[in-house]
Amino acid sequence: MDHTSAPILEALDRYHRRHELGFTPPGHKQARGADPSVRRVLGDAVFHSDVLATAGLDDRLSGQGLLRRAEELMADAVHAEHTFFSTCGSSLSVKAAMLSAAGPHQKLLVGRDAHKSVVSGLILSGVVPIWVEPQWDPERHLAHPPSAASYEARWQEHPDARGALVTSPTPYGCCADLAGIAEVCHRRSRPLIVDEAWGAHLPFHPDLPVWAMDAGADVCVTSIHKMGSGLEQGSVFHLQGDLLEPAVLMSRADLLGTTSPSVLIYAGLDGWRRQMALHGEELLGGALGLAGRVHEVVKGIDGLHVDGRPEYVGPGRAADLDPLPTVIDITALGIAGYRAGDWLRERHHVDLHLSDHRRISAQLTHADDEETADALVTALADLVAHADELGPTPTVAVPTPEELRVEQVHLPRDAFFGDVEDVPVSRAVGRVAAEMLTPYPPGIPVALPGERLTEPVLEYLRTGVAAGMNVPDAASAGLRTVRVMVEEHHRT
Repeated sequence: MDHTSAPILEALDRYHRRHELGFTPPGHKQARGADPSVRRVLGDAVFHSDVLATAGLDDRLSGQGLLRRAEELMADAVHAEHTFFSTCGSSLSVKAAMLSAAGPHQKLLVGRDAHKSVVSGLILSGVVPIWVEPQWDPERHLAHPPSAASYEARWQEHPDARGALVTSPTPYGCCADLAGIAEVCHRRSRPLIVDEAWGAHLPFHPDLPVWAMDAGADVCVTSIHKMGSGLEQGSVFHLQGDLLEPAVLMSRADLLGTTSPSVLIYAGLDGWRRQMALHGEELLGGALGLAGRVHEVVKGIDGLHVDGRPEYVGPGRAADLDPLPTVIDITALGIAGYRAGDWLRERHHVDLHLSDHRRISAQLTHADDEETADALVTALADLVAHADELGPTPTVAVPTPEELRVEQVHLPRDAFFGDVEDVPVSRAVGRVAAEMLTPYPPGIPVALPGERLTEPVLEYLRTGVAAGMNVPDAASAGLRTVRVMVEEHHRT
C-alpha cells in the first residue's frame, strides 16, 4: 500500500482549497462564529479543520470511505488484519473490545493491574471479572503484568471464561509475556485482548519490545496520543484471527462511541501512521539513543536511581521493558514522588508523566531532542540540590502484596448501581466499596466497586493523600469519606 498517502489529511486539504461553505454542524462555521478571545488562544487553524465527517469532509453517499481507507493503511503499517479508529480514547476502545468477548454475567479473565477504564467497562456491562494477580515486587512496591502461568491457573479454575485481558506495557514500561499468554488463551480457542495504550510506537522499531499483534493477540488497543504524535483522545484498536468478528467489534464500538467524531483527531491518527510508516524506525532510533544518554547522566546525579532492566525484568517480574518511560527512584532523597513532581512543575515548568510514593517518571518520545533532555536533567539536578527543603514528607503506608489482595464480594456493576452511603474512612473497614479509589496517574484502582475494604488499603490511601497522592474519582475530595454499599445489617 502507498504509505505516502494520508486520505483524511488530503481530503481536509481539498476541503480548504475548495472553500466549502457548510450549513451543517459545527456551528462555529470555520471559526467565523467563535468568540474572538477563543480564536486568539486556539488559533483559527483548529476551527478550520474542525469539520463534519460525513456530508462535510466526506460526501453523503460514500460516508466514511475516507476513514476506511485510512484504517486500511494503518492496519497494513502494523501488520494487523483490521484497524478501527476511535476519537474517544482507548477508554472507549478497551470497553468495545471487552464487550466483543463477553456479555453480561459472562466471565472474563482480567489482570488486576488494569486501568480504571477496564473497571468502567465491567460496571457498564455486568461482565464477571476473574482477577489475575500481577507479579508483585515487594521490595520496590511495584506491580508487573501477570504471568502466563497465572492466566493458565485461572483458566483451569474458570474454564467457562470467554476470554482474557492483559495490560502491557504498564505505565512504567513493563511488558507481559504476551506470546505465552496468547498461547494459553488460544489453546482454549478464546481471545486475548491487550490494553497496549502505552505501546503505539512498539511496531516501528526492532529494539523495542514485541507488540501485541506480532505476539499473537487477537485485539490490541493503543493510544496514539500517549507515545505517538496523535491528538488527545486519538486511539486505534486492531484485530486479527477468527476468534472475534470484525462486525461484532465494530457494533460494540458504535454502541459506545460518538456520532460526531472529530476530524481533527482522525487527521492526527492518519498523519501519525504516515510518519511512522515512512520514518518511524529512524525517529524511534533517535529517541532510544537519547533516552540512553539521559539515563546515563541521571545515574550520575547523587540521590537518583534510574530503574531499568536489572530492576524490572526477570523471573517473577516483567518479560521485557520499554526504555522510553524514564522511571527514577528518589527514595534516597527522603521525599515522595508526589512532592517532587509538584516542585519540578512549580520551579522548572517540567510536567512529569507520573509520580508515586517513591518514584517519578519522565516519558521520552521521538519528539524529544537534546534541548528538552537538557531541560529535564537540569531540573532533576536542581531537585536534588533542594531536596532538603522539601522533606520530610509524610510516610505512605504501602501495603504488602498479600494485603493488597482484597475480596471481591459483589459484581462491580451491582455495587456501583446499588444502594450506597458515604461513611468516614475510619468506619469503612469491612464495608464494600461502591466507587473506584484510584491513585492517578497511573490510574489503576486500589479498590473498586464490589471489593471489601481493609485497614491496610484504606491506610495506604489515607496516608497517600496526606503525602500528595491524587485520587480523583472518589466522591469525597481529600478522601474524608468513602462511598460504600448499604448492607442489610447497616440499614436503619
